[in-house]
Formats: sequence, C-alpha cells, structure tokens
Amino acid sequence: MKRRHDDGNDDPSPSSASSSSSSAATGSNDAHRAAAGAAAGAAAAAGAIVLSKKPRTDLDLAVVPAASASSSALILHSQHPQLQQRPRLSTLLAPIVLLTGHSAEVTAARFNPAGTILASASLDKSVLLWDTASCKNFANFSGNHTAGILDLQWTSNGERIVTASIDKSVGIWDAANGDRIRRYKAHQGIVNACATALNNQNAIVSGSDDRTTRVWDPRVRAEVHSLACSYPVTSVAVSHGGDTVYAGGLDNVVKVFDLRKPSEPALVLEGHADTITSLSLSPNGNFVLTNAMDNTVRIWDVRPYCPNDRCSTILTGAQHSFEKTLLRANWSPDGNFVAAGSADRFVYVWNANTRALLYRLPGHSGSVNDVTFHPKEPIIASGASDKKIYLGELDLS
Repeated sequence: MKRRHDDGNDDPSPSSASSSSSSAATGSNDAHRAAAGAAAGAAAAAGAIVLSKKPRTDLDLAVVPAASASSSALILHSQHPQLQQRPRLSTLLAPIVLLTGHSAEVTAARFNPAGTILASASLDKSVLLWDTASCKNFANFSGNHTAGILDLQWTSNGERIVTASIDKSVGIWDAANGDRIRRYKAHQGIVNACATALNNQNAIVSGSDDRTTRVWDPRVRAEVHSLACSYPVTSVAVSHGGDTVYAGGLDNVVKVFDLRKPSEPALVLEGHADTITSLSLSPNGNFVLTNAMDNTVRIWDVRPYCPNDRCSTILTGAQHSFEKTLLRANWSPDGNFVAAGSADRFVYVWNANTRALLYRLPGHSGSVNDVTFHPKEPIIASGASDKKIYLGELDLS
C-alpha cells in the first residue's frame, strides 16, 4: 500500500491566485462585472430576486484568535439574505467553521464523549485540541511519536487519547495535560488504526502492517492479546464491552475475534473486493460500518443470530483513488446516519435505514480522510489531506 512521507511534505499547499494577472484579463473581468451588474440592476428594478455566484474570496471571513499563531478558526458567513435568515441548528459559532493549524495532512478527527473538545491528528506528528464552542485551539500535544499519526480515538471516559503511528507505536495521552501515559512498541510494522470500547475505558485495540491486531490495557505494560492475521491490518474496531475485536485489511474481509477464544476468528465477513480502510461499530453494537477501496461503504449485521445475509446495506458514492489512503466512515450518535470521507474531496452522508444519499458536502481541496459526528448536536467534522478541518451543521430532521 502506498505511503506518504512521514512528515507529509509531499502534499503541496493549495495554490493561491496569482497577483500577476495581465491587464487584458483584468479589463475583461471588469467588463464582465459591469455587464453582470447592469443585468442584476435591471432584474432588481423589475422586482426579481437575483442569485449571483461568487468566488470564495467574496465570502465574509472572520478569524477567531487561537492559542498559537499557527492555528486559527475561519468562520464562513454567506452574504445571501435567505441563507443568513436560516435558523441555526447548533451552538457552533457559525454554520460552517474552518480550522487550520496542522502543517501536514489531517488523518483523524474525533469529538470527546461530551462533545466539548475536538481532537485532530496529522502526519505532522501532533495532536491538536480544539474547543468546540469557541473553535479555539488550546493545546498541542507532540513529542510522543517520531513519525506521522494515522489514527486517533478517545477513551470512553474522555480522559485519555489513543493514537496509532507510522513509527510502529501506539500512544496513550492524558487529555488534560498532554502527558504520555503509555507508548506501546510491540508492533513490528506501521500501526494503521486504533479503537477504544464505548463502555470499557481499559479496552484498546490496534492494527498494524505486521499482520497482527493487538489488545491493550493501559494498566498493563504489555499487550493483553495478539491476534494473528494473514495480511496487514488497516482497520480495527472493538465491541462496547471490549470482548470482541473486528479487524479488516488487505485480504478484503473483516475478521471477528471472540477474546474468550482468540486463536481463530469466530466469524469472517466477506463481500468487499478491495482493502478495507475503516471499521466502525454502531451505537447499539449490532452493526459494523466498513469503508473499502472498492468504492463501497457497507453495513454488516454482527448479531449472534443473523436471520439473513450479514451484509445488509451497500452505499455508493464515496471514492478512493490511486493514493491508497485510509479513508474512514462513522455513525451518527443515534445510528440513523453514516458519513464517509472520499478521495474526490467531498463528505458523503447517507440515511442508514433508507440508503438515501442526503449530503455531498464540498469545501476541502484534498482527499477527505476522516469524518465524525458530534455526540450531542447536529454537527459534522472532517479532516483532509489539504491540512484543514471543517465543522458544519447538518439538518438531519
């Protein structure tokens, strides 16, 4: 699988508009603006509503001061009166907020269980913490990893952050002060993913290119279990109680391990035609959401006694590309909606029950690597290869 450089320097920053435009082009643009203004004036005089398409530079932008000079929040306000009158759906500063601060690709973004903090991870080896209410960056955790971070999760009590890194280690951080609690180095390959249990703060799982899925307990220095897989593991999940582990990888299948009998998978979910890049367990624990390089997002029934085909839903739209990045998908807190990142720079949101595509959200200028729902409000966050994080309101009623 293709890897970027650890420091993410192979991702060029978005090009800015050139200030050396020719005078002929400038004159042409002025003529177009004058013609458009005349047409708009005539329509307005006739009582018609004219909707004009404006470039991004015409947006009303307000920068919120951040904790560091390299981090900021950009609030996007639409200038159209009809959109300004739209009722607000959350306590977010604005319907759309752009967070910048990472110096390399953003690989993961997660809200803490209370929804008050957003944590983001990047190939720049750091974890940034953002206050959800003010959108300010108030903490920068670095020094725990010597290479880029590929995944990030909160423990169920919101006190710790778990990270998976290219440096072959799993890190556990104190979310209050950024201190390193543990750094597990048992993996012999890049650690692609990590997962935590919803109802068990001491159940942590990681998956690696060394073809193992390992189970950790922060109270113990060594691994609790090492689950052998035939191919590199690119995605993992764990049941809410911490007794069942899900692993997906280059063999295109999801292996389900019962930790009471961990020597062999208790169940294998087959159906994807390419590498599985994401695993997420539903809030009720009955379904697993997968994203794969075959350009499908699937929902699997993992209840002990499934009456029908375990692949209950196939969702299409989200794309993977030649970059072969680990694009992730996640559930909404009520389990009625799912969202996935995509290489075409959009965020896709579906109704998990009807399979209807509800949103195809633009904004990013690079592959969207991760998406996550706010645990209590209709807010979605996305992190991408353009080094940016977007927060936005969603009408899911």
